[in-house]
Amino acid sequence: MNKQDTEGQSQPAKTDVDVWQRVRDDAVTVREKEPVMAGFLDSLVLSRDSLEAVVAYHLGAKLGNDEIGAETLAQSFLHAFQSDGDIGAAMRADVIAVVERDPACQSYLDPVLYYKGFLVLQAYRGAHYLIENDRRALALYIQNRASEVFQADLHPSVKIGSGIFMDHSTGIVIGETATVGNDVSMLHGVTLGGSGKERGDRHPKIGDGVLISVGAKVLGNIRVGDCAKIGGGSVVLTDVPAYSTAVGVPAKVVGKVSTPEPSRQMDHRV
Repeated sequence: MNKQDTEGQSQPAKTDVDVWQRVRDDAVTVREKEPVMAGFLDSLVLSRDSLEAVVAYHLGAKLGNDEIGAETLAQSFLHAFQSDGDIGAAMRADVIAVVERDPACQSYLDPVLYYKGFLVLQAYRGAHYLIENDRRALALYIQNRASEVFQADLHPSVKIGSGIFMDHSTGIVIGETATVGNDVSMLHGVTLGGSGKERGDRHPKIGDGVLISVGAKVLGNIRVGDCAKIGGGSVVLTDVPAYSTAVGVPAKVVGKVSTPEPSRQMDHRV
């Protein structure tokens, strides 16, 4: 988990895990146990030379259609991932976050192949690179396709840290001017949205290590402090201090968090 420094800021958790090697090893294991998947795993994983290539081509296959084909999208993703080394580091931290926090995840390969929360997050990372490099039209196209396929809508202008876990992810919406820190966990149905039709900076700022439970809505240009916890179904309209728990409609702070690392421990009880 992130460790706060003396100014209350935190850095992404570091790990010595070789995620790419773990993904390859897991693919070999599955290939041996499920020969029917051999062609799929050989083509998508075992013939590739990096995790970035696997994710790029997997996203291309899922998001490509008659308008823009799978190969064209895959190359666009691969260019983005290879051009910005921070994306690869964040991608690996995202895999580790799923493995560590989701008890249903049994291998490093699982999120890469099957978890739409992980995949929509990597589609966002590619789209964010594009919009930051004056390719807004393609970035918005990817956002739209990812929303259709993965049922989660992440605007490409959002700033999202690393080590993010979006459990199930269906119905997650994150608006254009939101920011999300490192090591954040959120469940399906979470909205980080505006509170009206105002323009400009209008979306929430989520600190490091925050846990946002199922169906919670955080609305407006407000801040949720580091390692806070938002209870399921809550509607948050005002700032939430660091290490605090907020619940209700509208949400109120009911005390300090029960654990120092809510986003890792995934304890949704209040």
